[in-house]
Order: sequence, then C-alpha cells, then structure tokens
Amino acid sequence: MNEERAVGIGKVPENRREAARKMVWIGIWLIFLSTPLNALLDGRYSAAEQALGWTGLTVFVGLYLVMVFRNTSRSLPTRTIHLTLAVLGALAIGLNLTLGSPGLVLFVYVAVNCGAVLPLRRATWGILGTTALMCLLSLRDDHPLELAGPLLIPALLGGFAMTGVRQLIRTTVELKQARATVAQLAANEERLRMARDLHDLLGHSLSLITLKSELAGRMLPDRPGQAAAQVADIEQVSRQALADVREAVTGYRRPTLPGELAGARTALAAAGIAADVPTDVPEDCRTGDLDEDQEAALAWALREGITNVVRHSAARHCTVALSSRQTLDGRRLELMVRDDGRHAVAGPRGNGLTGLAERLAQAGGTLDTQAGPGFTLTARVPIGSGA
Repeated sequence: MNEERAVGIGKVPENRREAARKMVWIGIWLIFLSTPLNALLDGRYSAAEQALGWTGLTVFVGLYLVMVFRNTSRSLPTRTIHLTLAVLGALAIGLNLTLGSPGLVLFVYVAVNCGAVLPLRRATWGILGTTALMCLLSLRDDHPLELAGPLLIPALLGGFAMTGVRQLIRTTVELKQARATVAQLAANEERLRMARDLHDLLGHSLSLITLKSELAGRMLPDRPGQAAAQVADIEQVSRQALADVREAVTGYRRPTLPGELAGARTALAAAGIAADVPTDVPEDCRTGDLDEDQEAALAWALREGITNVVRHSAARHCTVALSSRQTLDGRRLELMVRDDGRHAVAGPRGNGLTGLAERLAQAGGTLDTQAGPGFTLTARVPIGSGA
C-alpha cells in the first residue's frame, strides 16, 4: 500500500465520493459472509431463528463497518471501543448458537476488528482470545477440525495484518501532518527573516530621512542653504536605501539547487513524466567552494531544462544528474538534464538557451546541448580551486 493510498484510507472523508470509496474498500471483505447468508436463505431454520439471524447479522455488519470506517481515520473513545467489541463478540456467539456452524465465520470479523481498533498489546490478546473462542464453539459439532481449521488462519492473519495496516495508516497521516507543520514553520521563519532584514535595511534610513526632512522644513524659511544641504543628504540616504533593498530582493530571488530540484520533481510529476531527480546535491559536490552566482547559474539551467521538457518535449521520462568532474581546468560541477521526448534537429539556440549560456559564461561555466534521440542539456561551473 503506497503512501497516498494509505492517506486516503486513513483520513476523514471530505465528501460523499470519498466516503463511498472508503466504504467500498472496507465493505468488499464482507463477501465471506456468504456462508451465513446462504444458510439463512435456504430455509433450514424456523421463522423465529430466521428473524433472530437476520436481525443479529444486520446489527453485526453495521457495527463492524462503523468501527473500521471510523477508527481508521480518527480514534473512538476507549469505552466505546470496548463496549462495541463486547457487543460484536456477543452477537457472534449468539448467531453461532442460533445458526450453528455457519456463524463461526463471524469470529474472523471480530478478530479483524480487534486488530483495527485496539492498541497492539490488547489487540494481540483480543485476536488470540477470539480465535480460541471460535475453536471452542466449533467443538459442538461432530467435525470441529473441518469447521474451525479453514477459519483459523484467516482469523489470526486478518487480525494481525489489520494491526499493521492501522499502524501504517496512522503513521502516514501523522507524517503528512508533520510535513505540513514543517512547511508552515519554514514559511513563518522566512517571513520573520524578511521582516528582520527589511527592518535592519530601512529602519535607520527611514528614521534619518524623516529627521532630516523635519530639519530641512524648519531651516527652509531662514536658512535655505543649510536646508538644501539637508535635502542633498536625504537624497543620498534614500539612494543608498534603494540600493540596499534591491540587493536584498536579488538575494531573495536567487534560486538554489535544492529548491530547484524539489521544483523539478513537482513539475515533472504534475506533467505526468516519470522522473529520476536527486533529492539534494551529492556530498562529493559540496566539498568545493561553490559561490552564490555559480549555484544560481546552475539552478537557472535546471529550471530552463525542466521547463523545456515539460512544455516542448512530450517526453515520458526525464533524468536529472549532478556530479563533480575533474578536468584539465580544475574541478567542475556538472548538471545534466536528459529526456526521451521528440525534439527538432539541432539548430540555432532559442532565446532561453542563449540567455542561459550567457549567464553560465558570467559564472565561468559552459552549456552544451545534444538533440536526438531525446534531448540532453549539460551545464558546468567551476568549483574549488578552479572557481
């Protein structure tokens, strides 16, 4: 069971469609109730026994579905769980006494319910106890092994498997919530950092501009020369503040390799393209000193390459690789983006690739492209002593 499917089963349904899909997934296992249903339909019981059988079976199925449906996404109160399990066990015993051997299969569902709603230690004892009770009730028949034997493995396997499924669902839901929390904290931290930077950049400058403006206003009627000097200072401070803000904004907008790698995975997945993208820069590529301009140039190359794959290639698979190579000119960090799509025969570069080559050249790097079959974009920048 993959992560997204586990989350879908374990989350609270948000609409009727999700609730129906979840109910189908849970209810499909009720197919094994065909044994008691056939027994009730073949006319072997009296009217009173049929009434008790149908009523008890309906209540049993309803409680079973509610417990598994509800408890896989949000835990019920402990008292409610214990009371419902006691009712299910009592119904299984009662239906077994009423219907005979066809009612033994109900203990399998009780064992599965124990695995689905109880903590691991209690679930273990509940599954073993339910299975033992099923075996004891089968002794009422002349052939207990033929009755309880085929149900023994489903009861034990189904119950303990359900404990694993339940733990997987809970862990996956908690992991998804933790990821959302980490993302929110990261966004809050980034907003705080921007607020601190803007305060440090503009707080002193704006205060000085305000002070000098008030001073120039008071000097203007009687001392215009000194007022003009204050206005000149105001212009100089405001220009410096503008330059500081531009530098800060440039730093905010500078792309990074880890960020672009994450964006590449998202873009390729959204386009339905199978992707082989590293999660981070390899360790051996971090040993050299890669300055911000060089990292930004590679990040822009990755963004341009992924954009071309998504928009123009009609590719089914894309591979992104980062590696460090030793050349005659020193160590180079190499980025390779390769796809299996359809591309035109190699010719003059478009504006995007031309601008990318110029950006890499400013960082001391190079850009190579190769078309057919597929398309390969390779960008290199110097690292370490070759930078």
